[in-house]
Order: sequence, then C-alpha cells, then structure tokens
Amino acid sequence: MKAVIFFLVLAATAGTALGQEKQRHDGKPHMKQEDRQRMREDMREVNRDRSAGRAERPRQMTPQEREKLRQDIRDANRQMRR
Repeated sequence: MKAVIFFLVLAATAGTALGQEKQRHDGKPHMKQEDRQRMREDMREVNRDRSAGRAERPRQMTPQEREKLRQDIRDANRQMRR
C-alpha cells in the first residue's frame, strides 16, 4: 500500500517537474564579471545612501524641553480661541 502511494506521489511530482519550460537566454550574452561587480557596487552605494537618510533621527527632547513645548502649544491654543 505504501509503495503504491509512493509511486503515485512520484508520478505526480515528476510530471510537474518535467512539464516546466527550460530557461532560454534567447541569444543574450551573459554579463561580464566586471559588469556584475560594477552593478553590485552601484547597488551597495544606493542602499548605503538610502540607509544613511533613515539613520538620522532627531535627538530626544529633555523633560524640560517637552514641558516648554506643551506650555507653548497651550498658550497658542488659548490665543487662537480669543
């Protein structure tokens, strides 16, 4: 019984594997090693620039600065209501 199940599974998977198309490059030449290396370096530079922009975070405010900001906002709201 196990052998029958095994062969059914094998036949099902072999059919899908054999049905796949082979990859063709349509006459396109492969990239040269120098081109690949240049592309890698370009992508590293782009990623480095992108991550540098995210790394800059504003410094955390001190409790005194937060309280001053809160008070300024309250004052501004009071003045707007008048």
